[in-house]
Amino acid sequence: MLRWLIGGGREPQGLAEKSSVQTIGEEQIQNPYTELLVLKGHHDIVRFLVQVDDCRFASAGDDGIVLLWNAQSGEKLFELHGHTQKITALAAFPSSDACEEKSHLILTASADRAVIVWDCDTGRQVQKVSCFHSTVKCLTVLQRLDVWLSGGSDLCVWNRKLDLLCKTSHLTDAGISTLVELPKNCVAAAVGKELIIFRLLTSRDGSEGWDVLEVKHLVDHQDNILSLVSVSDLTFATGSHVGELIVWDALDWTKQAYECNFWDSPLHPDAQQEIKLSQNQNEISVQHLTSDEECVFAAVGKGIYVYNLQMKRVIAFQRTAHDSTVLHIEKLPNRQLVSCSEDGSVRIWELRERQQLPAEPVPAGFFSIWGFGRANKQANQTAKKTPEITTTYSLDLIGDLIGHSSAVQMFLYFSEHGLVTCSADHLILLWKDGERESRLRSLTLFQKLEQNDGLHLRF
Repeated sequence: MLRWLIGGGREPQGLAEKSSVQTIGEEQIQNPYTELLVLKGHHDIVRFLVQVDDCRFASAGDDGIVLLWNAQSGEKLFELHGHTQKITALAAFPSSDACEEKSHLILTASADRAVIVWDCDTGRQVQKVSCFHSTVKCLTVLQRLDVWLSGGSDLCVWNRKLDLLCKTSHLTDAGISTLVELPKNCVAAAVGKELIIFRLLTSRDGSEGWDVLEVKHLVDHQDNILSLVSVSDLTFATGSHVGELIVWDALDWTKQAYECNFWDSPLHPDAQQEIKLSQNQNEISVQHLTSDEECVFAAVGKGIYVYNLQMKRVIAFQRTAHDSTVLHIEKLPNRQLVSCSEDGSVRIWELRERQQLPAEPVPAGFFSIWGFGRANKQANQTAKKTPEITTTYSLDLIGDLIGHSSAVQMFLYFSEHGLVTCSADHLILLWKDGERESRLRSLTLFQKLEQNDGLHLRF
């Protein structure tokens, strides 16, 4: 398996620490990623990946360099130099339907207080803005309006040509840490433990006039908001440093659900005491959220949790999914979930349903032992009732990808070309479906043989 072929895996952990982490054998039958390519080019921590199109992605990190890659071959397409300090945000800016020129752009923000727009097809710098008073921490593209937002000590709205359309007044020194798009030209911005709702207003007469207004301040979190995710057109969710999960209505910004101790799940009551004894701030911090329209998937400390929005409860979890803090999780199309951690591992989980029949009640009393009396009649009536089938869920480990020697920051999923991971070890790993790659190599070989046979026939 891969772990035998790749050098520089995780450091061996103590037996006591490893005992609580689910493991998988060498024969990972359900794990398709049995081949990998090592992509080198960065000289420091690689923190960000963004998908450009079906076959390309960009990477960036603390070395200030932006690299463009081919996800199929692993070929480095362009090396983009323009920033003087580490990259703090990366976003793709695809062409809109209204745009005449079909181009693929990416936006990069840096600690050098600049934002650069790059052309992915040429590798050239399109525009650069260096008028920021502080570091831009997040970038969000509103494709429907063909504008993008930069978040830092203020919120700025820009068009494709890098014209500043409007901006807010100075918010706080901490600034906006993350942004998410909401319906009706609104966005939610996390500023410390506060959530601010902004509305973008465009000119009704068709002129270039724009404005951005603060319309709501939500102060329901008790500590800093670390993760913000759009669930659907009607819902979004936030997670905080002290383990709070809040589900919000995306139209009127009211709370649909507030869970303060959802990580202390009642699925296994016998584990409650263990959690409370070992609890510390890092173990309950909600590091990352992702979702589909049914569930919110939360990375909490070393664990991952599946919170069902309709039931308003955790339906499945792995309390110790990794040896260290989980930094990033994503839901795949086929009921699978991928998580990566500070321990250098990438793990694949499957959300499985299990139907259970509840145990039938056993009649009590002396007479029921011999089949006499009223108790027996009640037992017969109970037996005639159709037992209710309850559905339980579990997160089962089906793959363990060990190739990085340091914290895996995040990953991208390409349905055909595999999984891309980036790490503090300066490397990018492109994990490939071994069976698919084998078929492609065989097909290429057959095509070459047919070409050679054709050449022989000519001569």
